[in-house]
Amino acid sequence: MANEIAIEELRAFAQRIGLTLPDDELQRLLPGVIRAQKQAAELRALLSNSDEPAGIFIASKKNQR
Repeated sequence: MANEIAIEELRAFAQRIGLTLPDDELQRLLPGVIRAQKQAAELRALLSNSDEPAGIFIASKKNQR
């Protein structure tokens, strides 16, 4: 992974969704966020566009009774 997230970026993401977290809480969250980013990058590397399904399932309440 080229760029790991920094605490300042994590703070900005949290603020964007309306959370104001103290630095100690951001520090506790940061390792998990970095780990999740790395796992997502590993999964992306394993999949290619040819591996993608032909259709996409979208859950909809439209046809429920």
